[in-house]
Amino acid sequence: MDPILETIDKALAVKGLSDAAASKLAVGHPSLIKNLRMPRQGEKRYNLPALMKLAGVLDLEFYFGPPRETGDVSQPPAADPEEFANIPLHEASLAAGAGAANGAEPVVDYLSFRRDWLRRIGTAPASAVLARVSGDSMEPTIWAGDMVLVDRSKTVVPVRTSSSKKGRSAIYAVLDDGHARVKRIERPSEDQILLLSDNPDYTPEFANPKTLSIIGKVMWWGHTNRD
Repeated sequence: MDPILETIDKALAVKGLSDAAASKLAVGHPSLIKNLRMPRQGEKRYNLPALMKLAGVLDLEFYFGPPRETGDVSQPPAADPEEFANIPLHEASLAAGAGAANGAEPVVDYLSFRRDWLRRIGTAPASAVLARVSGDSMEPTIWAGDMVLVDRSKTVVPVRTSSSKKGRSAIYAVLDDGHARVKRIERPSEDQILLLSDNPDYTPEFANPKTLSIIGKVMWWGHTNRD
């Protein structure tokens, strides 16, 4: 069978169109594909402008040129929703510094994370959100422009006395008097909250428990290469 007609037939089946309907959509009359099917002596001559219009109707690529480097112009397969979870990226800024004011925080994109990896770090997909960081107070750990994954279910900062401390304090996204920030949080007692920066140029701050709200714990961050 003619390879062009074979491709057209497969596309017609996918689109659910008849020869006449697809031809009319492409060139305004129902005989285009019928004429292509007519047996002819010698080399079959195609009307290239008409074929281009038909390709557009059938969602086919029309290409004429040198061989492609990859030989494959198909789109990569979509992520399997059973293996990957789409985590929303909000148009919100978490300030590594004095604080950022955010509004309604609309979702601007989604990033796919493996569900088994999220389980390993103890985060449910429904509790995870992504945001960008601004400011330099968390450098060299988190840089301005880096993306962080926040687990909104982890809003309780445990008390860590000097005898129970193991390793560095965890990083949290917080609302401090209405401004979004990202800091390490040290809680030496029930009524004391200390905000710590990784940048030595920033001194520790005592936060007011009445005006501080924990958005969630920062579980992951990704750097952008700026070289």
